[in-house]
Amino acid sequence: MMEFALFLGCTIPARLNQYESSSRAVLERLGVGLVDIREFNCCGYPLRNIDFKAFLLSSVRNLALAEKKNLNVMTLCKCCYGSLKKADYLMKENAPLKREVNATLGKEGLKYEGRTEVKHLLSVLHKEIGIEAIKGKMAATFKRLRIATHYGCHALRPSQVVEFDNPVAPSLFDQLVEATGAESMDWAMKLECCGAPLWGVNDRLSMDLTFKKLTDGKKSGADYVCVACPYCHLQFDKVQKMILSQRNVNHPLPSILYPQLLGLSLGLDRETLGLETNEIPITGIEELLAKETESKEQLESGEKTESNKE
Repeated sequence: MMEFALFLGCTIPARLNQYESSSRAVLERLGVGLVDIREFNCCGYPLRNIDFKAFLLSSVRNLALAEKKNLNVMTLCKCCYGSLKKADYLMKENAPLKREVNATLGKEGLKYEGRTEVKHLLSVLHKEIGIEAIKGKMAATFKRLRIATHYGCHALRPSQVVEFDNPVAPSLFDQLVEATGAESMDWAMKLECCGAPLWGVNDRLSMDLTFKKLTDGKKSGADYVCVACPYCHLQFDKVQKMILSQRNVNHPLPSILYPQLLGLSLGLDRETLGLETNEIPITGIEELLAKETESKEQLESGEKTESNKE
């Protein structure tokens, strides 16, 4: 069995339980084992521009804990992904810094040599499991469902550090969405920031960026915006709900987490996927699967009838 140390970070357990539950359910269905390391701490991201060495120590400590168990790390959060990848990159590129960090880690019996790989959930699904293997596990596929994929900033930049996908023309997420039968829409603001980094600093500007991006996604004809990062989902879900109320907007573009979308195709139920906990309701999506399943059953039934006649 493929196995990873699951790094949840801080935001998901505190504010987005449905991301964790849907991811665990999907990965179990796909035969991926997850190990919870209780000693994991914050990825260090909040300290990155305040105390860089504290950020680095916090991040590398997580890598050292996973390395001690001979496990690669899987993150669900793209901020955590970017932080852990940055830490790993610096430890490999800067020998004096590596010695300094390991000297501190040594006080609790830890050391990081750089054997642990950091992967995001989407990378594991696309590169480790593979599109065809995922399709082979599906109970049904979507029909006439249009999705605006949102890649997020920390998965793509800096590209030489994160190594996630082509930073200018990424396709990994689109391929995963289309594996469910949904159409991944082409939209102008696909790679723009969701606005989350400004929340709490300049809320009005943060909402402006979010509204502008969602408006463009809606204009593309998308039914949902699909994300794989807790900060992006909170922005497109909770903050969008505030925008709808404060700006008298009546046409939302609901946000759906990718493991929720994939989970429906895999035959998982709404409760397991936490669809009811999304702020903006995910309604009518199962009907698209039901119609597909029904038409498939009718087609198979027709083929059997014709075969019997022969």
